[in-house]
Amino acid sequence: MELRQLRYFLKVVECGSLGKAALELDVGTSALSQQISKLENELSTRLLNRTSTGALPTSAGMAFMHHAQLAVRQAEQAVIAAQKERASGYVSIGMPPTTATVLALPLIRAMREQYPHIHLHIVEMLSGYLENMLNARQLDLAILFHKETVHRWSTRALLDEELFLICAPEHVAASDASSPVHIKDLAETKLIMPSGLHGLRTNLMAAFERHNIQPNIIMEVDGLTLLMDTVHQGFGATIQPGSAAARFDKSGLCIRRVEDNQLIRRNYLVSLPDDDLSPSALATRATMTKVAKDLVNSGIWSGANWIG
Repeated sequence: MELRQLRYFLKVVECGSLGKAALELDVGTSALSQQISKLENELSTRLLNRTSTGALPTSAGMAFMHHAQLAVRQAEQAVIAAQKERASGYVSIGMPPTTATVLALPLIRAMREQYPHIHLHIVEMLSGYLENMLNARQLDLAILFHKETVHRWSTRALLDEELFLICAPEHVAASDASSPVHIKDLAETKLIMPSGLHGLRTNLMAAFERHNIQPNIIMEVDGLTLLMDTVHQGFGATIQPGSAAARFDKSGLCIRRVEDNQLIRRNYLVSLPDDDLSPSALATRATMTKVAKDLVNSGIWSGANWIG
C-alpha cells in the first residue's frame, strides 16, 4: 500500500468522480483508476461504487477513509517535523584561506536565505589543521585537498583549480606579463610559500620534483593576507590558485597561469560519516555543493573546473 494510493482514494471521495479527481491530481483517469483498483485488490474489498454519474464510497470505503485521512495527516506532520529539524541547528565548517576567499560569503548568503535558523561556525585555517580538527570531530564539514588522508570520512571531489604565479610587475618583462609560465622555468624565482602544513605546498613540491627542480623558497608565510602583502612589496613571488588570484587581481600584481597539466589543486568536500551528521549539517553540505558549482559555472571561481 502506497501513500499515493491513499491520497488518490481520498481525492476521489472528495470529488465524487474519478474524472474530476484526475484533473485535480493532474494524472490520467485510467492511471488513477488503476491505482484505486490495486488498492482494492490489496485490501480484497471494494472501496468505491463506480456509476455513470460518479464514484461513491462503499461501507468498507467509508471505514477505510477515516484511517486513510489519519495516515495521510500523520505523514504530512512527519515531513514538517523533519523539515523543521533540518532547518535549525549548529554546523561547523572548515575552509582553507584561499577557498574561504571565494566560497565563504556566497555560502553564508545562501544559508541565510534558505536556512536562517542554522547557526554556522566557519573556521578559516590551513588544510593540515582542518584535517586534524575533522579527525577530532571538531568540524562537521571541511574543504580539503588530499583524498588519501581523509578516506575514513564521507568524501566528494568537487572541483580542480589551476595555479597562478603572482608577483610584483617589476619582476616580469612587459612582454611576458600576461603569458603563461611553465613550472620548469621557475627554478631561479624567489618564492614565498606556505609551510608544509598547507596542501598547496605539497602539490607544488611534487611538481618541482617531477622536473628535478629545487625551488628557491626564500620565506614561508602561512597567512594569506600577509603572504600577499610580502609579494606586493616585492620580496618575492608566490604560486596560488585562481581563488586567491581573483581576489588580488586589482592590486597591481602580475598574475600568470602556471602551465602544467599535472599541477592542479583538487578540492574535496569532506564530512563526518552521513550517519553522524545532523539534518542541518546534511542540508549545509548540499548547499555548499550547489554554491560551489554555481560559482564555478558562472566564472566567479577563477581557474576552477567542476568535476563534482
